[in-house]
Amino acid sequence: MQRLNSFLCSDFIFSPRYRVWRHVIYWSFHITIWATFWVVMGAPGSFGRQLFNMSLWVPVFILFSYPLVYGAIPHLLLKGKVSLFFLLVLAWGIVGLYIDAGFRAYIFIPLQEAMGLDFILPRGPTAAYYLCMTTSAASPMIVKFFKLCTIKQRDWIRAQQERITAELQLLKAQVHPLFLFNTLNNIYSCSMNNSPKTPELILKLSSLLSYMLYDCKAEEVRLEKEIEIIKNYIDLEKDRYGNKIEISWSVEGDIKDKFISPLLTLPFLENAFKHSVSEQIEKPWLSVDISVKSDILRCKIVNSKNEFARYTENGIGITNVKKRLEFICPGGYELKLNDEGNFFVVSLLVKMAGHVPANIETAAITQTIWHEIPVAAYK
Repeated sequence: MQRLNSFLCSDFIFSPRYRVWRHVIYWSFHITIWATFWVVMGAPGSFGRQLFNMSLWVPVFILFSYPLVYGAIPHLLLKGKVSLFFLLVLAWGIVGLYIDAGFRAYIFIPLQEAMGLDFILPRGPTAAYYLCMTTSAASPMIVKFFKLCTIKQRDWIRAQQERITAELQLLKAQVHPLFLFNTLNNIYSCSMNNSPKTPELILKLSSLLSYMLYDCKAEEVRLEKEIEIIKNYIDLEKDRYGNKIEISWSVEGDIKDKFISPLLTLPFLENAFKHSVSEQIEKPWLSVDISVKSDILRCKIVNSKNEFARYTENGIGITNVKKRLEFICPGGYELKLNDEGNFFVVSLLVKMAGHVPANIETAAITQTIWHEIPVAAYK
C-alpha cells in the first residue's frame, strides 16, 4: 500500500512518462460523471447512450480547456499577472459560447439525425451543455494550478537543500587549509631532523586526509572515528612540541554506535594548540576529556592562554562552526565562550537527532543525543 501511494503521489502524477494515461483517466472520469448527471436529471436515453454522447464532446472539451490549462495558468497566473489572467478567462468563456453552439449545430446534431435517434438536441445556446463545457476547463485548470504549485515548491525545497549542502561543504573546506597547513609544518620539522617517527606521522596524516575526503561527506560519522582522528591530531602535535606543552587526554564510556557531525571538534583542538603555545606562556598546557554516558557526550577541551590576550569572535574558525551549527541544528544548540584569565573554555551544547545505521530496521526507536562540548577559544 505504501509503495502504491508513493507511485500515485509522485511518479504517476508528476512524471512525463504517464502523461497520456493521466489524460485518458481524467477524461474518462469526466464523461462518466456527466453521463451519470444526465441520467439522474431524467434525460432521455440509457446510461450507455449518454456516455456515448459525452465521449463525442471530448475533442471540444480539449479544444476549450487546454489553452487555459497550458497557456493561461503557467504564463499568466503563476507569474503574477492575475488581472490579465481573469480577463483572458472571461474572453475565452465568451468564445466558448460559440464553440458550444457551433459544435452542436454543425457536428453533434447532424450526427444524431444521421443515426436516426428519437431525441435531438435543440439548436442554439444551451445552458446545461455550456455548463458541462466550462467545467471541462475549470476542473483541469484547478488540478494544473495545484500541480504546478507543488512542483514549484518542491524545486524551491530542493534548491534550498542543495544550497545548504553546498555551504556546509564550503565551510568544511575552509577548515581544511588551516588544519593541513599546521600538520604539514609538523611533519616537515620532523623530516628536517631525520626523525624515525616521520613515516608514522605521514600515516596518521594520511588517515586524517582520508577522513576529510570521504567520511566527512556524510552528515554524521561514528563518534569512535571522530575520536580516533582527534587522537591522531594530538599525537602529531605532541611530536611537534615535545616537552614544550603538557597534554592530558582521556576517554571514558561506551563510544560505539554513537554519531556526531564530522569536524566539529578538530577545529577547536587546533585552535587550542595554537593559543596554548604561541602566546609566550611559561608552561602551556592542554586538557582533553571525553566521556559518554547514556547517549550523552561530554567533551571538554581547556587550554592555557596569556591572561592579557583578548578574545574576538571574528575568526574564521568560530564563524564557520556557528554557521555549521545553524545548518545542522537551527535553534537547537547553545554556545558559551568563557575567558577565565589564564585559560579559556567554550561550552557548546547541541541537541542532535539519534542516527539509525542502515542495518537497523526503521521501526527502531530514534533516540535523542545531546552533545555538550566545552571547547577552546577562537581568535
